[in-house]
Amino acid sequence: MNWLLPEYIADALPAEAARIEQLRRVVLDHFRARGFEFVMPPMLEFLESLLTGAGQDLHLRTFKLVDQLSGRTMGVRADITPQAARIDAHLLNHQGVTRLSYCGSVLHTLPASISASREPVQVGAELYGYAGIGADLDIIRLMAGAFDKIKLPVSRIDLGHVGIFRALAEAAGLPQAAEENVLNLLQAKDVPGLIEACVDVPSPYREALQILPQLYGGAEVLQRAARELPALPAIGEALDGLRHLIEGAPELPFSIDLSDLRGYHYHNGVVFAAYCPGYPAAIALGGRYDGAGKAFGRARPATGFSMDLREVARLAPAGKPSSAILAPNAGHDEILAAHIAALREQGEVVVELLPGETACEGPLCDRKLALVGEHWIIEAIQED
Repeated sequence: MNWLLPEYIADALPAEAARIEQLRRVVLDHFRARGFEFVMPPMLEFLESLLTGAGQDLHLRTFKLVDQLSGRTMGVRADITPQAARIDAHLLNHQGVTRLSYCGSVLHTLPASISASREPVQVGAELYGYAGIGADLDIIRLMAGAFDKIKLPVSRIDLGHVGIFRALAEAAGLPQAAEENVLNLLQAKDVPGLIEACVDVPSPYREALQILPQLYGGAEVLQRAARELPALPAIGEALDGLRHLIEGAPELPFSIDLSDLRGYHYHNGVVFAAYCPGYPAAIALGGRYDGAGKAFGRARPATGFSMDLREVARLAPAGKPSSAILAPNAGHDEILAAHIAALREQGEVVVELLPGETACEGPLCDRKLALVGEHWIIEAIQED
């Protein structure tokens, strides 16, 4: 049937669309109140611009097409973050800190999971121009505050640091193919496979790589990591940064996962993932990605996070159902028209019937305007 939508693509019908829009306003107002300026990058860009520094995973997720005007290959954005980095580096040219936020649809060639949409509504915030761990803490707090605003509890925030694995791989002299293999095994937490893959890795890096999947849990994991991982400067710096985050926001439900290396080819520092009760996948992802603007002329420090508002709307508690007032057609009745206009100015939804229309099948009308004597009053609609 020609009217069927592609797999993992769906319409947002009125109730869902209203919920997504409500959450969008709450989250973006939360960002704006903290100085994050809203930007609206285009849906399409030339492919080399859209994928610069983004890694192979984003390349595979991006739909590609040929521009009929220039003949060049274009891409439909699969992630707004690289676009924000381009705006910061190439268009704004701020010398100090830049705070940007965004919200828009992105398109994926394949769904991220069996329940995910191929057209997420991505909302996020990015902070550029500050290399210190304080920026990562600010972004994590911004993310946690957004979930507080939409009343969706966060059960835990996993912290990791890609610099730890990168330092171990470099010190062990892993060839690129072996590094990729070990990386995939770590992400899958495949301990038997990891042991086999590290047979020829020199000590102490073999033991360090094999123990990474076990370095998961509370803040005490950092102490264990400091004892059992090689005393490489990059590892010490990474552990200090993670410790700073935990100590800087004791109110947040932090946990440590040193084998969580999602976005390894894109991120280069702290990474984090937020989880909600009863939902197995991360509801928000973020981390540091310094230098993403290098191809656009300026390699700036950068950190940020994003989430899919479609998923958030599905998980967040439903708010009070919206309601509307049903009004007869005003026609030439200036008094009734003025009354309807006044109610709308007060924020009420008023559905004015068309001539001959007797009922409204759109918004839920639980009240109606009724003429009592010479005055229009609001009455509850009695169910039959």
